[in-house]
Amino acid sequence: MNKRRIGEKYEQIAATFLEKKGYVILEFNFRCRFGEIDIIAKDRCDLVFIEVKYRSNLNYGSPYEAVDYKKQHTIKKMAKYYMSEHNLKENTYIRFDVVGIIGENISVIKNAFGGI
Repeated sequence: MNKRRIGEKYEQIAATFLEKKGYVILEFNFRCRFGEIDIIAKDRCDLVFIEVKYRSNLNYGSPYEAVDYKKQHTIKKMAKYYMSEHNLKENTYIRFDVVGIIGENISVIKNAFGGI
């Protein structure tokens, strides 16, 4: 299975997990010139930009470590672009969550890094 298909599989697993927690999925794989955001969702009144990271084990570090400063910066730029494209106001409540999947275990860090 190629990386793209593996990513899609775990993004679907993450989406199901998030929906059970009350999130409403708005989009998968939003792409723009800056890159891609895995999942965009609503959690109550928050617009949430979600990065999904999968590791089969911890041999190469935790999935959360993979969302480094550079990746965070890119996600923030994409969030600004998304908000502009969808005519969302600057005072829209947003946050950035990271879903980590290690083997069969899944968890979410809400507000994993600062806003834009």
